[in-house]
Amino acid sequence: MIAPLDTTTIIPGLLDFIHVRNSGVAFGILNEARMPERLKSILTTALATCALLGIGLYARHIRQHEKLARVGLSLILGGAIGNLIDRVRVGYVLDYVDVYWRGWHFWAFNIADASITIGAILVFVDLLLVTPHASHSV
Repeated sequence: MIAPLDTTTIIPGLLDFIHVRNSGVAFGILNEARMPERLKSILTTALATCALLGIGLYARHIRQHEKLARVGLSLILGGAIGNLIDRVRVGYVLDYVDVYWRGWHFWAFNIADASITIGAILVFVDLLLVTPHASHSV
């Protein structure tokens, strides 16, 4: 186990494991918000729950043959549920993957975040490139 804010190098100059407690939302937004931790926990949990409900409603409109979108939404839902469980259970999400290269440094993230990102890419690819969407005339 890595202590909070400590790192272990996996691939020098590219990848570390780090221990970051993300009490905010995506990309650490609200991490530095000046509000009681209990209120921040309630707010971030409510936001995550609303996002899950929205994704669930959107998923109802995906047709059976839109397999790429279905896989993408499954990845998004799985990652979002995993992060929500952590928020409810311990009040934060543990981010532990730290990717960087030269002067460029990405936000720390976890496997659930990666799943959400890959899922979103798959949904967009399906929407933009795979599934034909006909315009409806008025």
